[in-house]
Amino acid sequence: MIKVDPVLYERLVTLIGSMGYELVGCELLPQGRQVVFRIYIDGENGVTLDDCSRVSHQVSAMMDVEDPIQGRYSLEISSPGIDRPLFDIEHYRRYVGKRVKIRLYSPINQRRQYTGVLQRVEGDDIYLMIEGLEHEIKLSFSAIEKANLIGDVRFK
Repeated sequence: MIKVDPVLYERLVTLIGSMGYELVGCELLPQGRQVVFRIYIDGENGVTLDDCSRVSHQVSAMMDVEDPIQGRYSLEISSPGIDRPLFDIEHYRRYVGKRVKIRLYSPINQRRQYTGVLQRVEGDDIYLMIEGLEHEIKLSFSAIEKANLIGDVRFK
């Protein structure tokens, strides 16, 4: 995953916010000879396909004028979905008590992937109760490459 330029990110926050949506996060994912620029949005009542289309139209217009990404890319606008990605430290604070899957840049205790329940956030440290081991681990936010909530779907 490629880091998104902070200036571009702030412009997107402003644009998407002015449309009544929250920019949950975005990512640049290399795929062959091009890059996928995926933007996750949310709204007060969730997000529909029409919402994604409206945001896509506005973001595309801004990107065409400013051309902030070098080379070929495709733009995707998406809801965060049930396995909501966690992009910033505030997301972790919001979902304390929830199950998450975390992938690290480098292994800690010979592991790069952890699944467990978010216990708490202190400063830039995330405390996770590891499933199967039933012990807590402290992870630095800066060590996390990717994290997602684990959706809890129950059928009656």
